[in-house]
Amino acid sequence: MERAAPPPPAPPAKTDAAVIRDALGVGVAVGLSGFAFGVTSAGVGLSLLQTCALSLLVFTGASQFALVGALAAGGNPLTAAAGAFFLGARNAFYGLRLSAVLGYRSTVKPFAAHWVIDETSAVTLAQPDRRTARLGFTVTGLTLYVLWNLTTFVGALGAEALGDTEAWGLDAAGPAVFLALLAPMLKETVERVAAGLAVVLVMVTLPLLPTGVPVLVSALAAPAVLVVQGRRERAKEVGTAQEPGAGRGTAGPPARPDGTPESRRATEEDQA
Repeated sequence: MERAAPPPPAPPAKTDAAVIRDALGVGVAVGLSGFAFGVTSAGVGLSLLQTCALSLLVFTGASQFALVGALAAGGNPLTAAAGAFFLGARNAFYGLRLSAVLGYRSTVKPFAAHWVIDETSAVTLAQPDRRTARLGFTVTGLTLYVLWNLTTFVGALGAEALGDTEAWGLDAAGPAVFLALLAPMLKETVERVAAGLAVVLVMVTLPLLPTGVPVLVSALAAPAVLVVQGRRERAKEVGTAQEPGAGRGTAGPPARPDGTPESRRATEEDQA
């Protein structure tokens, strides 16, 4: 009788202090890049009210930068808004995953959805249980929302004093933090291949497609890698089944009621 396999070890517990520390670190680091958005938005001609409204109501940094970037390049406002929409559509996929992890009531979900972004998703999914996931989501979302809007306001007011945001490097703060969170999660070869393929897809389609669409195209990397992996595993199973002797039992010849092997019985009968 085969013994049942032992259950997998439970994930290590994480203290509230550690969760809050990590969440605050992400919220502060990314929230400061609101300066760059405020400056950039004011630089393309948006008013202080329009700039602040984007941060308060849209609150997805990449989409906001895509919008003002397209306007700065002379794009049509409707085209710029469409590109920002496509880029922000990725948050819907985050929401599907976080809905099961956080387990909020239906009355809370519409409010929590406003904070479903890259950084809150990364912090939430890194937690070992629902309680710490909720704590990480709340602290990250609250810190980032408040600080992002404050720095947007200050950046829009002091656009002329700050000058070129690229010289400060503030526009790279958000992506850098997100990559730092994502990299440790890529532990298996399949995950690394999917991430690498996604980067290639973005780099190839970036000069060809409208703003925001390359990010959506990169999402095809995951199913493509999974399909290839599934085919390789099925081919391996078929090859194993077709090997000589595959599926044959290793038991010896049948035994007589008295325990004597059948082959020995036949030999004794021949001798007689």
